[in-house]
Formats: sequence, structure tokens, C-alpha cells
Amino acid sequence: MKLAVLVSGGLGYDTLKKVHQNYTISCVFTDGKSEIIIKYCEENNLPYFKGNPRGGLGYAFIKPMTVDVLVSINYLFLIEDDIINHPKKIAFNLHGSLLPKYRGRTPHVWAIINNEEKTGITAHQINIGCDTGAIISQVEIPIGKQDTGAVILEKYKDCYYPLVKKVLGQIELNELRLKKQEESEATYFGKRSPKDGGINWNWSKERIYNWVRAQASPYPGAFSYYKEDKVIIDKVSFSSHGYHFEDCNGEIIAISPKVLIKTPNGIIALESIRTEKKLNFEIGKKLEQC
Repeated sequence: MKLAVLVSGGLGYDTLKKVHQNYTISCVFTDGKSEIIIKYCEENNLPYFKGNPRGGLGYAFIKPMTVDVLVSINYLFLIEDDIINHPKKIAFNLHGSLLPKYRGRTPHVWAIINNEEKTGITAHQINIGCDTGAIISQVEIPIGKQDTGAVILEKYKDCYYPLVKKVLGQIELNELRLKKQEESEATYFGKRSPKDGGINWNWSKERIYNWVRAQASPYPGAFSYYKEDKVIIDKVSFSSHGYHFEDCNGEIIAISPKVLIKTPNGIIALESIRTEKKLNFEIGKKLEQC
């Protein structure tokens, strides 16, 4: 089989290399920021398309090429009918959730924020919708109580290629089985950017804990402000330290041995933070959302 492989980022690069070792790749699609993928294509003489493929641009590139199966792995762009319908057999995508739950962007981050105990990877047929195509196969992955977004991506990394290989094997043997997604069970979550990481100290301590670990380093991070200085918070824990219910949420209750912050239902300890300069926290002052 001849493959077109659509990939972005570290997960895409890792999977591309493994696919390339065992299958014939006609071409690669990637984004302009995935320099490691672009370099790999150039070093291995793989034809590649860089950038947004919509509006006929990507199709003009792929049209002369023979493609049996199109595989999308962590790819940044939605593709249109012209590319979807080009492969002779099927176009399929790997999505980082147990569809139809968590359609959309960064599903593993949203799953942690929402205190899910499991996530997963779904291989599904590509159609013109966003993660709406029929399910081919799924892998369930547990979310540990201390797992960060980066930890979940490492778990994904171990599962992506085996799932691609499984689906390609089913295609080769003509054993592919498609299961329509149940629309009534679908959930959708949007794209996240660094500015979306602000902490609301009126949230419960449990939500703040999940909010922080989901976005911890090497991600941009959850953040708050002390006076006018931004504080990126990578790790927190729960403290048994006492408080008065009339204390303001976000108020600094103690500064030694750890900075302790009041929330509506308990105290959070700051375990790991990033700041541009050394800050002198004061008891009674507040961390603010903005």
C-alpha cells in the first residue's frame, strides 16, 4: 500500500518515522512550525506539503500521486473533500480521545481538567466534520491522579504506531469494520492558547489542581498574578492548614515553608512555579486572575 501521511508536532514525527520504516509513503503533509518533520522529509526524499492544505492547495499537490490510504496523525488542519476522497481505499485519523467524547482540540488536556479517569485514542474515518467519522478502533488509556498533559502525551506516544499498524493490517486483509458515532453522546471542546490558562480562585481546590496539572511544563502553564507579576504554576498540592470562611479566595494564608492559597473548600500549596523575577509573597495579599 502507498500512504499519504498527515502529521504535526512530536507525536506526528515519532509516528511518521515508525510508519516510514515499514510502509511506502507517497507524500507527507505537515505545518510550517513542525521543522523536525520537514527536515526528516528532506533527508529521506519524501515529497511534502507545508501549510494549510485547504482551498485546493493540498489537492493540487497530492492529485498526481498514487495513494491507497491517507493517515492523519496529530495533524493541525482539517482537510476538505478533494483530499479526503483521493485515496483509493480510505482516509483515517487518530484522535486523542474516546470518541464521540472530546471532539476538537487538545482533548487530553480537557479530559484532565474535567477530572476524567480515562482517555484514549480513536482511529476513525475522516469526513468533512470535526472528528465525526465512523470509528475503526479505540485504545483506552488511564489518567493517573498526578498525570499532567505531557505525561498523557507520552502514554499516547507508545500507542499511536501500534494502532496505525493494526488499522493498516485490517485494510490489507479487507477486515475493516466501521461503527457510526453516537451523536447524542458527543462532546466538543475548543482550541486552547496560552492566554486561556488563567486560574479562577473561586473554583474548588479540586478543579484548580486539575487545571494546573493539565497545563504544566513543558506546556505554557496555568497562571495567576501577584500584584502585577505573572506567576505560572506547574504543580500544587492540598494542604490541611486551617482557614476562615470569610478569607478571600486567592488570599495568601502562609508563605513558609510553602506559599498557601485559600480556595472556597480548602487550602492549596504552591509546589512549583515559574516567574520572571524573584517575588516576595506577603500573607494577606492575593493572587488574582488578571
